[in-house]
Amino acid sequence: MNQHWDALKDHHAAVEGRPILDLFEDGTRAAEFTARADGMILDFAKTNIDARGRALLLQLAEAAGLADKRAAMFAGAKINETEGRAVLHTALRNMDTPLMVDGQDVTIALRETHARMTAFADDVRTGRFTGQGGKITDVVNIGIGGSDLGPAMAVLALAPFHNGPRVHFISNVDGAHAADTLQGLNPETTLVIVASKTFTTIETMTNAETVRGWMAQKVANPAAQFAAVSTAAEKTSAFGIASERVFGFEDWVGGRYSMWGPIGLSLMLAVGPEGFAAFLRGGAAMDAHFRTAPFAENLPVLLALVGIWHNQICGYTTRAVLPYDQRLSRLPAYLQQLEMESNGKRVAMDGTDLPYHSGPVVWGEPGTNGQHAFYQLIHQGTRVVPCEFLVARRGHEPDLAHQHLLLVSNCLAQSEALLRGRSLAEATAIMAKKGLTGAELDRQARHRVFPGNRPSTTLAYDQLTPFLLGQIIALYEHRVFVEGVILGINSYDQWGVELGKELALALQPMLEGKADTAGKDGSTRQLVDWARG
Repeated sequence: MNQHWDALKDHHAAVEGRPILDLFEDGTRAAEFTARADGMILDFAKTNIDARGRALLLQLAEAAGLADKRAAMFAGAKINETEGRAVLHTALRNMDTPLMVDGQDVTIALRETHARMTAFADDVRTGRFTGQGGKITDVVNIGIGGSDLGPAMAVLALAPFHNGPRVHFISNVDGAHAADTLQGLNPETTLVIVASKTFTTIETMTNAETVRGWMAQKVANPAAQFAAVSTAAEKTSAFGIASERVFGFEDWVGGRYSMWGPIGLSLMLAVGPEGFAAFLRGGAAMDAHFRTAPFAENLPVLLALVGIWHNQICGYTTRAVLPYDQRLSRLPAYLQQLEMESNGKRVAMDGTDLPYHSGPVVWGEPGTNGQHAFYQLIHQGTRVVPCEFLVARRGHEPDLAHQHLLLVSNCLAQSEALLRGRSLAEATAIMAKKGLTGAELDRQARHRVFPGNRPSTTLAYDQLTPFLLGQIIALYEHRVFVEGVILGINSYDQWGVELGKELALALQPMLEGKADTAGKDGSTRQLVDWARG
């Protein structure tokens, strides 16, 4: 592998100062650096990756054994080596294809759970499940991390398809989140979903107890209006939740990859089983594309290789995700967990230190809002931030088509501006027309120079639908997998989450005055004393 990394670094050194715009001179650049899948377009022409660079990146993927590792993942091999688990979130959206793991066809249980979810969602949506107030009007999903970010993002994304109860989310252990979410809701007509695989996640269970207390103010049997997404049957039973309202999932489905199954119950309640099925079909379509398309035409592979080029080769440490789609406003936050929890590692599979940086910092906001905030830094700051634009050709508001046209024009303009920039000569000409001369002309012009030559990709699609959302999420899931394979890391554990949890448990009795702070550093002791008041 080292020779492939070295070849890429040498190539980057040779082309680093080249204007990306020069690559468009032959007229074929855009077509040759665009890939398609089921109506989705990935344009990565506005990067400094040329034919030679692309070939070297593809060789890197081949040398990493990507094809074999991809096959192993889909076959149910235990590629999560530090936990000894398979990685089979893909099975949740491909339940009709038998899959043997440890001698058992795991899709049988998946179909049974999905059927139970569908029946329960239908009962809630049609009013057969009445709760204790006659009809469920609102659903509150309590979870955190993968039990919250995915469904919360998806419920917002698919707002035009909502035809069920209103869905709300509580994740933060800060009591303000529960208080603000419950404000205005009626306990008698609210269904609560507690999403925690182990039913021990401290933030989730604390919020669950808070919401149960809120419901008890009006409802005789609060637990009768609770459902759970958990595998801890004894704990859900002790909480009072009937087994028919408990939906479990296997340990080979990681939290941040789990909304395709029971963690997506809140989404199914919002858009209905048919809408949820379309979401699964979109994910399955991207799975099929990922498994069969040649690497040079494969959207997840190409998106990952662009990421490797920008981060590990060019040294760009962050990645901005910029959906020009208001309903995808939570996508950057979702991708922060998906990418940074998956590939934010420091050792390879064998435990040795990585010889290069792992995943980048992922962040972003929807356009056009970000244009009036951080785009200043993206355009004129001293650091290069690769940008990933997402945009739909059509919105869901035909009466506001003129606004969607303005939205799309802004998206395309931003990627063009990052590419082209504005030279000092151009800025000088602009300011000269305003009557400036001499030193003041030069000073003012320099403030209006845009370096340009800043890379971006654009993911374009017709319209945001359940199927399309499934495609997008599966695309990014597989992108994470490909980057992890090339980096030689385990993308499916998250030990970095654990230490803070352990220390928080130890600190709680100290804050309550039940334990002393011996052994803590001076700063922590000082802050504990402050918190005690």
